[in-house]
Amino acid sequence: MKINSTSLNQSWNTIKNRYSILLVLLFLIVVSSLVNPNFLTGSNMSNVSRQISVTTILAFGETLLIICGLIDLSSGSVLALSGILSVAVFKATGSLPLAFAVAIIVAVFCNFINGLMVTKFKTPPFIATLAMQAMARGAALLYTNGQNIYQIEGYTVFGQGFIGFIPTPVVFLLIFFFLTWYLLKHTRFGRSLFAIGGNEEAAIASGINVNRNKMAAFLVNGVLVGVAGVLFMSRVNAGLPNGAINYEFQALTASIIGGTSFTGGIGTAGGTVAGAFIVGFLNNIMNLTNVNSYLQQIVRGAIIALAVIYDIQSKTSKQKKKLGNITEK
Repeated sequence: MKINSTSLNQSWNTIKNRYSILLVLLFLIVVSSLVNPNFLTGSNMSNVSRQISVTTILAFGETLLIICGLIDLSSGSVLALSGILSVAVFKATGSLPLAFAVAIIVAVFCNFINGLMVTKFKTPPFIATLAMQAMARGAALLYTNGQNIYQIEGYTVFGQGFIGFIPTPVVFLLIFFFLTWYLLKHTRFGRSLFAIGGNEEAAIASGINVNRNKMAAFLVNGVLVGVAGVLFMSRVNAGLPNGAINYEFQALTASIIGGTSFTGGIGTAGGTVAGAFIVGFLNNIMNLTNVNSYLQQIVRGAIIALAVIYDIQSKTSKQKKKLGNITEK
């Protein structure tokens, strides 16, 4: 039987394009389990899943924004502000639903300001969200006078509890994974985000209200950041005004590693989850093997750089291939 090398190459390219992120994740799991036998234990997997739940939920928001050509550098600071105010409301009232609602309202308001600066005043998203990063962190520190808030035992049900045998943060992760997947795959809003990120001028010409969809993306991101704020403060059992520093970069890393194109128009919820687990497992195995914390920062930075370079090179090669096909025709 003669094997067609062309069809084999095409099959391999299809597998590589569709499942490369899963192959990387599988490879990392195998290598990590060989490096340290404690890696695949149930307690370690539960710990890692709790840790990455917060950054993965943030990454879903970043994915929505990056797909339509935006970015959020304020999510870690807004998370801290919304979480702190949520903890304060819980201590004052003892009401978990009210505390949860306050976190979402605060985060949505901050993202409304981000959206307003971008859509109304035409501020570049990088600058608008960088300004919000400073304001939100400053507001959290001002409100608490730089002090942590303790004795919030009843509040920990969100971050430390279980629903059946599944940790509560993982349940929230699964819920927002399916919601993000549905928004991107099966709604007009999701299709509009891809169109805007792919070619904003063409999206405008086709009748898409670009500013309204960009604002909606920021507001959805606000809901996700608010939920992440509750889970974070609940997991650490304290209100930390200096908490979640650089979480926005961890979320961006997960999203980009997961295949979301930094130039917009490309991204999936499933890829973001895989990217988050890659980052989470990599951090975990470095901690288990006692890798120097400063070296860990270098590794994380290198991963972001390589992911962006790969994204740009991949997109460039695809464009050249399309141009070549057009020239041949």
